[in-house]
Amino acid sequence: MRLLDFFRTRRASSASVAKERLQILVAHEHAHRKRTPSYLPLLQKELLAVISKYVKINPDDMKVSLEQNEHEEILELNIVLPEESPKKARKTN
Repeated sequence: MRLLDFFRTRRASSASVAKERLQILVAHEHAHRKRTPSYLPLLQKELLAVISKYVKINPDDMKVSLEQNEHEEILELNIVLPEESPKKARKTN
């Protein structure tokens, strides 16, 4: 009888199934966080506040993006600066 039990397929215990499912969820959540870090909107807001102290810019003219691959992360900041008016340019010269 034990020989036949050896060849029967065993059902996975509920604990091991739960562990596997949790590992999948954690891996999925980890991959999702890498794509869109939660700090990016706050970083954009703080950068806008600092830059606005020196130059008046439209918040829609500022874009922050994060690109990632296996070996590096690239944080890119694009800001459309307003053109300086000719009057202000003459006063500073």
